[in-house]
Order: sequence, then C-alpha cells, then structure tokens
Amino acid sequence: MRVSRAQAEENRRVVIEKAGQLFRERGFDGVGLNDLMGAAGLTQGGFYKQFRSKDDLAIQACDRVMADSKAHLTQVVESGTEDPLAEIVSQYLSRRHRDMPGAGCIFASLGADAARGSPELIRSFEAGIRGYLEILERAGQTSPAHGPPQDPAVMLSTMVGALVLSRLVADTALSDRILDMAIGSLLDRREVR
Repeated sequence: MRVSRAQAEENRRVVIEKAGQLFRERGFDGVGLNDLMGAAGLTQGGFYKQFRSKDDLAIQACDRVMADSKAHLTQVVESGTEDPLAEIVSQYLSRRHRDMPGAGCIFASLGADAARGSPELIRSFEAGIRGYLEILERAGQTSPAHGPPQDPAVMLSTMVGALVLSRLVADTALSDRILDMAIGSLLDRREVR
C-alpha cells in the first residue's frame, strides 16, 4: 500500500526523533535498524526509502537534537530571566539531566562515538558546538557578573565533562558532588543550590 507524501514526511520525522533518543541512550552501535524502525512503529523495509544509510540517519538525528537544544537554550537567553547563564548551567548540570541521557545533551552522550564517526558526522557536531558556544557567549553577556568572564569553550568543556563524569560513577554522593562543584566553578560561587 502506498503512503501519502504527508504520511511519509511524518514517518521520517518520527524516525529521526526516535533515533535521536535511542542513539543518546545506547550509542550509535547499540541501536540496530530494527530497533530504530520499531520504535517509530514502522518496519525495517521502509528505512532505505527514507535514508541512504544508518550514518545518514545518525547525522540527521544529531542535527535535529542539536537544533532543538539550541532553540531551548536560545529561549532561556531571550526569556528575560535575570541570570540566563546561571539558568543554563544549573539546568545542564542538574541531576535530572544526568539521569535522562536519552533526552539530554548529545555531546555528553555521543561525543566519543561521533569523534570516531564519518567526516560528515564530525562536521555536524562541530556546527552544533559552535552554536552552543554562541549561546553561552550571549548568555554571559546578559547575565550579572560572576567574577571574570569565562571563555564559552571552557564553560562548555566543563559542563560536558562534568556531566559525563557524573554518569560514570555509581556513588550518588560523588556524582552529585561532581555536578555541584562544576556549577560552583562555572558560576564562581562557594555555595550551590
């Protein structure tokens, strides 16, 4: 049975969305085509009608995740909150974010995988990193001073690194400490939360 163009586009959107979630949860190699298509409620047979390869889907899924994240961070900066930088750092280094990798930052979940990926995937991540750096720069310019301004690259590196490390330890107290100390360091505060 033929699928309408509108339905085909909706199916494609769902596959890209589900792929973004599953890749962040399990890594690129931890998800097969059956898993991807099944999560979208479709059969594997339709995959190659929509995507050239799994790498093609990975790039599109990562681009979507990064665009959605950039839109969210931009909204925080433009929301009129008193301290957008503190809001971004606190949300990013939260226990909720740590505990939900499938809905969280793609750099912390897939950065190591992407570094071993195709040149196209690496370019996709580079564009995403540049977007995050621009937003952190803007947030820093509109936030009250927390000491000398931090370089956005240092901030992003600290945030991603702290999130990755917080997910690598089973000891909840140590995991929480990693997050809290990173927040304190980035926002130049002695007490956090």
